[in-house]
Amino acid sequence: MSVTRRTLLATATPALLFGPQLVAGTARAATDPRMSVRAAGNPAARVHVEEWFSLTCTHCARFASEVFPEVRTKLIDTGKVYYIFRDFPLDQIALMAAMVARTLPPERYEPFVLSLLSSQDRWAFARDVNPQDELQKMAALAGMPADLFQKTVADDTLRQAIMDEENRAQALYKIEGTPTFRFNDKVQIGQEMTYDAFAQQVASAA
Repeated sequence: MSVTRRTLLATATPALLFGPQLVAGTARAATDPRMSVRAAGNPAARVHVEEWFSLTCTHCARFASEVFPEVRTKLIDTGKVYYIFRDFPLDQIALMAAMVARTLPPERYEPFVLSLLSSQDRWAFARDVNPQDELQKMAALAGMPADLFQKTVADDTLRQAIMDEENRAQALYKIEGTPTFRFNDKVQIGQEMTYDAFAQQVASAA
């Protein structure tokens, strides 16, 4: 199963999938270093895997904790897979978290994202907590000063750039939920995967 995309983000910007907004979004992604590719492994690997994920998606969290460590050790670290992280926030909290993750230095992106996914129940879903306050605490542990955090979560340009990329993924690949995986830009699977199923797709794509 995958979590289906919602309409909550529509309150922040029109959900336009085609036309000038996509062109402008692509331009922003090309010029803003925060929107550069976040990836793990060797770009020369024969298999490139893209994962569209949301930081408030429980299926993404389970994949990150139960499957991705084995993917990392056996496929990424061995040079078989170049793994590309693609933001697909399902709600405003996930969007805010993605903004913070992308503002951190690139080398801190993966560990921060994995930390957020592994602790959703504490920062995103816990009762009687403010997700933004909890996110700021975690960002501080990752080295982000309080003033930069506040500037980041108020940055409408970054917010729009992430949403433009999300809309672009919908327009090009019909992605509607998370997690969604693409193997060498050919095979697309829109659901959580076991390691064996993931490894089989890698072998087929190699």
